[in-house]
Amino acid sequence: MADTMEHLKQTDPEVYDSIISEARRQADGLELIASENFVSRAVLEAMGSVMTNKYAEGLPGKRYYGGCEFVDIAEDKARERAKRLFGAEHANVQAHSGAQANMAAYFTFLSPGDKILGMNLSHGGHLTHGSPVNFSGRLFEVASYGVGDDDGLIDYDAVRELALNEKPAMIVAGASAYPRIIDFERFGEIAREAGARMLVDMAHIAGLVATGHHPSPVPHSDVVTTTTHKTLRGPRGGLILCTEEHAKGIDKSVFPFMQGGPLMHVIAAKAVAFKEALEPTFTDYSAQVIANAQALGAGLVDHGFHLVSGGTDNHLLLVDLRPSHDELTGKDAEHALESAGITVNKNTVPGETRSPFVTSGLRIGTPALTTRGMKEDEMRRISDWMAHILEKPYDEDRIDAVRAEVREMCDEFPLYRELSTA
Repeated sequence: MADTMEHLKQTDPEVYDSIISEARRQADGLELIASENFVSRAVLEAMGSVMTNKYAEGLPGKRYYGGCEFVDIAEDKARERAKRLFGAEHANVQAHSGAQANMAAYFTFLSPGDKILGMNLSHGGHLTHGSPVNFSGRLFEVASYGVGDDDGLIDYDAVRELALNEKPAMIVAGASAYPRIIDFERFGEIAREAGARMLVDMAHIAGLVATGHHPSPVPHSDVVTTTTHKTLRGPRGGLILCTEEHAKGIDKSVFPFMQGGPLMHVIAAKAVAFKEALEPTFTDYSAQVIANAQALGAGLVDHGFHLVSGGTDNHLLLVDLRPSHDELTGKDAEHALESAGITVNKNTVPGETRSPFVTSGLRIGTPALTTRGMKEDEMRRISDWMAHILEKPYDEDRIDAVRAEVREMCDEFPLYRELSTA
């Protein structure tokens, strides 16, 4: 691929250098951010294709511009594959992001001022589930549910009681930092009893849902949204699934209500990623993602770390540093680990006592390293390195020693070799 960037190298060496440097950073480090992954070469090629040149407002066969016969093929493939992957009646693949997919879903069923019931951000929810700094919290009235103080789990009886008392127009299920199976069937029952619409944002677990490693929300929801990266291992973008009953409403909420021309190069890449996710090897991959998360979690527990909910059923771990490292903030832990070539993100935890810019926790995920071919043995070694660093997070000699070992491991599992060695 490096030779395909010769024009960029000649015309804009500064941007070329930033891309090559990022490729080297990804290749030389251990990517443990739960919302990140590494796409295939085929997805990269689709993203960098001439599809980026085409305006295609509207839907396949119903465009507002001429010359759309070939981009129509790509979008139809993306829609058909998404429906097959998730067993859905309708798919809209045009949303630029998961946040925009959520916005479209809200405005299909709600009006400003309506009430939504979503998961508290500090308990594992997402900005678009009602945070006051987000459009969802500014345009809608919000009530929030969370997890239990003792077990870190969603209490569905408490959610039911809250829903019956608050009478929301919509219940939002799904999370960005919840390490356990979510009972979408139970959420659906609660929504129907409360007379509420049901939206599931499965952005983090979409790849696991696609392969049957997490129960599907599709049969229990009015609308399901997701990103196409993370565990689905596609390009950065959004996807909306719904029944035929709501198809026209969803499509109109995406265009013309929320955005204009779709990103056809991204949609082409989504089609490629959905095809990859339909292959049996992707099912094996998803199983390994979970096995790796559980192995990494077990290693951290052996070193005395506290995992919110005690472990994981999916691709991520949420570490509360306070019981084991009371003086160490998530911000400082993130920085120390990154210095050693281990990338995680600071994260709020239930009962958070620090600001979102500092935090008391870390969110850790295994999709990206699983894509590189790493398995349980590597996860155990990584847990050892993390514990070693966080025991003395300001010890430069310790950081340098781990950094050298990280590079050796990364060399065993190369990534985008043509770019990272350019």
